[in-house]
Amino acid sequence: MWQPPERTAAASAAIAAADQGRLARPDRYLLDADHLASVAARRDGNTERFAAGWREGLERYVESASEDGRLNAFGTAMAARTAVSRLRSGVALSRFPEANPNVADRPPTPPIFITGGWRSGTTFLFRLLASDPHLRAPLPAELAEPMSMASLSGEERERRIDASAAAHDMLHALNPTLRAIHDSGARLPEECGLAMGADLRSWSLSATTRLESYSEWLAGQDLGPSYRDYASVLGVLGDGDDRRWVLKAPPHLAELGALAQAFPGAVVVILHRDIVETIASGASLFAVFRSTYSDDVDPRDVGRFQSDQTELWMRRAHEFRTSALASTITMLDVDYGDLVSDPAGTLDRVYAAADREPPADLEAFVADFNAAHPRHAQGTHRYSPEDFGLNPAELRERFAEFAR
Repeated sequence: MWQPPERTAAASAAIAAADQGRLARPDRYLLDADHLASVAARRDGNTERFAAGWREGLERYVESASEDGRLNAFGTAMAARTAVSRLRSGVALSRFPEANPNVADRPPTPPIFITGGWRSGTTFLFRLLASDPHLRAPLPAELAEPMSMASLSGEERERRIDASAAAHDMLHALNPTLRAIHDSGARLPEECGLAMGADLRSWSLSATTRLESYSEWLAGQDLGPSYRDYASVLGVLGDGDDRRWVLKAPPHLAELGALAQAFPGAVVVILHRDIVETIASGASLFAVFRSTYSDDVDPRDVGRFQSDQTELWMRRAHEFRTSALASTITMLDVDYGDLVSDPAGTLDRVYAAADREPPADLEAFVADFNAAHPRHAQGTHRYSPEDFGLNPAELRERFAEFAR
């Protein structure tokens, strides 16, 4: 059975400091909607600039984090900071046009989205495409503070990106195992979820925290506003840059309708991997992430959550294919095995779907990327379905209708 990674000295110190901090300043560890809204609005004096629908989203998030999250003091502080930062991102988006009238908020060229089940090769394909200088992928600092970054240029922008490395260094010090599963860094393109969910409606929130009731509520919510806001964010970030965005996030699989409405003409590449590998590897990622913020991570519970979430997402993606909106985007299905065995051939298909010229020598392009980002450079990710109470035969039967 899965066991959480051994706590590093840095993690033990951070958790001990959080325990002491909660005793000294309990207000900083209070998961209360009114309190967090007040903190988020402190710079502006009111909540009028928050994204529409924020109140219910915030209440659902903090209630679930409090009751379902099993968070330690360190995790509680993280959840509070997350809520405040999401609310403030809505304020920044609403204020940006007033403060920057010369920066156009124009719809971006239809992006290339990479999605699929967790751990299906999306990060590899995403970052491989992002190494093409004729395409553009967002860096973590751009996603975390897009309106602030959009107003910067030259050396100031580069300094801000370099400064953002501290957050990644801290996470790696707290939980080094994460790097072997999903590496991150200031100069590594990252997932869309960091820039979405100003109304506290985001599937990415449950990737790091146990959020049972929140996830059930989110499944019935309209994420259209979040995708429309994201289109505005990309339009602002891309002002003056005609390169096509390449973007990535597994949760897009659950929201293809909202994505299609916000980004008509987009190319959506959907990765497919053996369902047992997808769910078991995803459960491993979720369990390791949760162990950063919780002292009570049940691997069987994580395996069950991952199975249920994956089924929901795949069912919604399957139903989308027969909807009227499906004709407004281009969908390209890619098998994980083909990506691994023939990445150059996979790239050729992606560029054709996007009606773009690929790099002149795709084999050399892939070789250069692999040399710069060697596989397993940060360690080997080891897991098994049994670690999370998963039965391979039962999973394959359960997901048979979605198999390709």
